[in-house]
Amino acid sequence: MPEENERDPAPKRGVSRRQFFKGVGVVGAGTALVPDALAPESAEAAPAVASFKPGKHALTLKVNGHSITLEAEPRTSLLYALRNNANPPLTGTKLVCDLGACGACTVHIDGKSAYSCNVLALDAVGKEITTVEGLAGADGKLHPLQEAFISKDALMCGFCTPGFLMAIAAQLKKHPAASLEELKHACAGNVCRCGTYPRIFEAMVETVQKMRGGA
Repeated sequence: MPEENERDPAPKRGVSRRQFFKGVGVVGAGTALVPDALAPESAEAAPAVASFKPGKHALTLKVNGHSITLEAEPRTSLLYALRNNANPPLTGTKLVCDLGACGACTVHIDGKSAYSCNVLALDAVGKEITTVEGLAGADGKLHPLQEAFISKDALMCGFCTPGFLMAIAAQLKKHPAASLEELKHACAGNVCRCGTYPRIFEAMVETVQKMRGGA
């Protein structure tokens, strides 16, 4: 018969599959026995999560300074809710890629630019939402950026225009004297397939000059 050391050679370095899964089982059991006091968060500290059944639910959103109530499924994005569920529909926010890759659906949520196709409508409840329809003043006067887009003819097909306006306006609200490079960075996630970037950049510069009172 072969000697014992020939049948059962010395174990290799490292951990075998059996040892690994055995260890995982022990760790899992040990974790289950950790007292509540040592757990990262107790059950009482966990935030309450709303439960939504399938089907449409009434949601109240604050859009452009007004409360609107609409019905939407829990899976409905803010983009679809604004365009398809609001009454009247707010179609200024454009549906283009629906993947968060083009920026055409950009809106402001609590003052920050956001892709509305990547935000659930129910997650926007209780927040301040501004669409391109609300960019002008309450008296109907256009935002200086809108005026600059017109004067510089900074659009062609127009599908990307609302997203550019909202992304740039959010930066201007924070930094009215932003540099051209800062404004380019602010709208870096917006795509214009018509290639009107040079005129968009000219509109940015003109807007800053107007806001500074230089034009």
